[in-house]
Amino acid sequence: MQIDSFRIQNYRVLQDVSFQKLTQLTVLVGANGSGKSTVFDAFAFLHEAFTTGLRGAWDRRNRMAAIISRGSDGPVHFELKYTVPVDGREKQTTYSLAISEQGGAPVVEREVLRWTTAPGSGRPREILRFENGVGRVYDEATESSQEETLSSPDLLAVSALGQMQRHVRVRALREFIQGWYLSYLSAANTRGTPTSGPESRLNQSGDNLANVLQYLEERHPETLQEVFDALGSRVPQLESIRPTRLEDGRLLLRLKDRSFEDPVLATYTSDGTLKLLAYLTLLHDPNPPTVIGIEEPENQLHPALVPRLAEDIRALSTRSQVFVTTHSREFLEAIQAKELWTIGRGEDGYARVQRVSDDPRVKAMLNEGATLSELWSEGYLAGANPPGM
Repeated sequence: MQIDSFRIQNYRVLQDVSFQKLTQLTVLVGANGSGKSTVFDAFAFLHEAFTTGLRGAWDRRNRMAAIISRGSDGPVHFELKYTVPVDGREKQTTYSLAISEQGGAPVVEREVLRWTTAPGSGRPREILRFENGVGRVYDEATESSQEETLSSPDLLAVSALGQMQRHVRVRALREFIQGWYLSYLSAANTRGTPTSGPESRLNQSGDNLANVLQYLEERHPETLQEVFDALGSRVPQLESIRPTRLEDGRLLLRLKDRSFEDPVLATYTSDGTLKLLAYLTLLHDPNPPTVIGIEEPENQLHPALVPRLAEDIRALSTRSQVFVTTHSREFLEAIQAKELWTIGRGEDGYARVQRVSDDPRVKAMLNEGATLSELWSEGYLAGANPPGM
């Protein structure tokens, strides 16, 4: 399943932005405060709403007053279009979610799931339509629609009904969004001593890095070696990394420098080395999530390492759909114009987005041999730099 487009309305500075014809790798650049992190938070909001519940995602963002675009009376609206393989054909599915507030609580004002049923006709079929907790869902087994009432208007119908085996398309969307991975890795979190036990996937903060390395050591040693080889080629003095079990059941990461006999604890290892190790562990996941978001992967890394990390992320995009925000011109050395979007704030304070390849002037200069990094430095990527720079 691949996201084809994502439209966000009335979500903070994203009063109405739309990402169309998304590629497997999408990179977003913009000044501080332009709305890059808010785009990621829109993905995170949907993911949390489907995993921990809409009310929890709503409350964590301080409810409607902090979420809705200033000057707007709502609703907050998301529209997601994605491609699903069905019987050997790719069919586009559209999911629309409108959220408002009543009595301090979120309400699903409207939730619609539809997909194209006839090849080439574009004729959609509504699989699900709910308003304020009441609606209808199409049962593919019986080819009929059934009325349903949810126990509360703040429940997502797709999340609730997607737990039922008979609602195939609904379940597919639920599992798709629940499977998104949004990275907020920090070197500080990787220095912890988590409880011993293998874990198959790095969590958002990276504080289970030792557990994932333990899992790879036990289940995928060839993958672990790939991680070590990639890290060793960029940090040549590093010889080995191993998770060590303590008597109390916790894990410590020990990293050995080639120049010294004894390994040292991760606590005493550089931020950049730990951050790079965490990213390489994520990028070599044997079974990666279908959608991955990474914010500013260049942080704490030497600029010379950034282009190679970008190439690693590109390699991952052959297996997952990847979204990246960056402030690094070096990162763009591995990026194509059709994959790069800029975001900036208009005079009204709201964000505007544009695909770089849609700018005729930029396209002409690229055809003449200019690079994206050069064009960014010279101010030709509209919205990528702060005003006046």
